[in-house]
Amino acid sequence: MLVKTKAIVISSLRYQEKSLIVKCFTESDGLKSYYVRDAFTSRKSTQKTVYFRPLNILEIEASHRNNGKLEYFKEVRLAHPYHSINTDIIKTSISIFISEILHNCIKEEEQNQNLYSYLEASLLWLDNHDEVANFHLIFLLEITRFLGFYPEITSSDTPFFEMIEGVFIPHESISCLTEHETLLLRKLMSLKLDVTAKTFHVSERQALLKILIDYYSFHLDGFMRPKSLEVLREVFS
Repeated sequence: MLVKTKAIVISSLRYQEKSLIVKCFTESDGLKSYYVRDAFTSRKSTQKTVYFRPLNILEIEASHRNNGKLEYFKEVRLAHPYHSINTDIIKTSISIFISEILHNCIKEEEQNQNLYSYLEASLLWLDNHDEVANFHLIFLLEITRFLGFYPEITSSDTPFFEMIEGVFIPHESISCLTEHETLLLRKLMSLKLDVTAKTFHVSERQALLKILIDYYSFHLDGFMRPKSLEVLREVFS
């Protein structure tokens, strides 16, 4: 079946010497993997490797056979050429980190319009704003809404967050955040991307990043900590 859709590049892997396997989250069909033959040849091609940088937003025409095998692009173009994500070192580090997170946690091979819309809107926001120190933290937290384990708030004054159940509780247990960590998480939950104030100190952002990665590890089987995690920590240190 020939499909025209937007697609966000999650990852690309060189295959043999000249080809690529590209994983995308498509607006029409969720997660799809494509085979790009001869992507590294010198001859001109519409399927340039630059299209397949992590988190690029594409407009594609593709053959979807839906048989569990690799699909094929017919046409590819950039839907929203980025202004700064691929040139600003901080934003580039964020995008590599986010692409690793998405590669590890998105498994849906079916349409999820809400998730696609959130991803696209968030990436365009990142590309067009300068104050991005909290972006990766807000993004990680918000994605848990779509993955099914966003923290459940049952009371506004409970002092501890229990990581395994994902709830705020009145008494500390072995899998709880400390009171201070819980306050940081509550503060993060109140933020939106358009809040540009420097809300957290460096040490607080580092603590929140660890909390969120640990939280993903509790709730996603086989979740792998991103290789780019240390680079991101260094960028925001």
